[in-house]
Amino acid sequence: MKNISKAAVAVLLCLLALSCKEEKRSSALLPNVTGKVGEVLVVIDKPYWEGNTGAVIRETLGGETPYLAQREPLFNLSNVPNANFSSLFQVHRNLLMINVNPALEKGSVIYKSDYWAKTQALVQVSAPDEEGVIALYNESYPVISEFFEQRERDRIIANDKKYGEPKLQEPVIDVTGGVLYFPSGYSLKKWTDNFVWVSDEKQYVMQTVMAYRFRAGKEPFTLENLVEKRDSVMKANVPGMVEGSYMTTSAAVKPEVTSLRYKGRAFMQMRGFWEVYGDYMGGPFVQHAFYSPDGKDIIVVEAFVYAPRYDKRQYLRQAESILYSFEWKKSEK
Repeated sequence: MKNISKAAVAVLLCLLALSCKEEKRSSALLPNVTGKVGEVLVVIDKPYWEGNTGAVIRETLGGETPYLAQREPLFNLSNVPNANFSSLFQVHRNLLMINVNPALEKGSVIYKSDYWAKTQALVQVSAPDEEGVIALYNESYPVISEFFEQRERDRIIANDKKYGEPKLQEPVIDVTGGVLYFPSGYSLKKWTDNFVWVSDEKQYVMQTVMAYRFRAGKEPFTLENLVEKRDSVMKANVPGMVEGSYMTTSAAVKPEVTSLRYKGRAFMQMRGFWEVYGDYMGGPFVQHAFYSPDGKDIIVVEAFVYAPRYDKRQYLRQAESILYSFEWKKSEK
């Protein structure tokens, strides 16, 4: 795929190698996780939390979520000193454990899943001194962040598969050849030969997933081509509430395209803002674009939210998780 930055390649390679460093227990007899959705508990002694290490963690994991209209942190952070890290805290959903120990010969970053609780994500950063911890954390931060983020998505996907709306799979299969898992509350809005629109609409919140396809052509994954195709599809299929209005991609903030891989499937991710031409609606969107199995078409699955009265991070995370649930439909034997 085109337009892959060195940073994106580095993150991708780290993610692909992550399973080699990850420790995982059988979760059959483990308790459920605790803690709020989107929260990371940082286990760190007070001098380090109030010093440079804590500042770095707050600037990164607690930093601003990209492509949201309001300032919202990537994760909500709380902390507890190592001496107070009891069994009550051990079952927290996302744990970042900082260990500064002069007896260590070298530093390490270890990723653990389902360690003290089901679906838990635990990262241990250890080094002989604080400078070593900060250097290791800064080097590993993209993977640490994605590790926590993907565990949040995986929890949502597992719940969607268990309690979702299976009847909505048929139109998605028809358009894309693959399956998306929708949670309860979503309903079908539109279904044509090459476009499907599924949405959960409440009084002040709308979470929407769309899927469509187009012929691949040359260099289909450039930002310009993805935006052009998106605007064409949205204009034809997603009208606004005012006559003559329709959805389009906002030009106020340039969208970002990144190459990613998840469970063996490569795709281009685009993040940006949508708006309605001729009206005053708008919000964030995220899109995954990838080749069809025969390579002739580009499949696009996209999520966007509209929640003018509320923070949007968790609403977008929920809708985006539906995109990550995509899997090709297995052929009938």
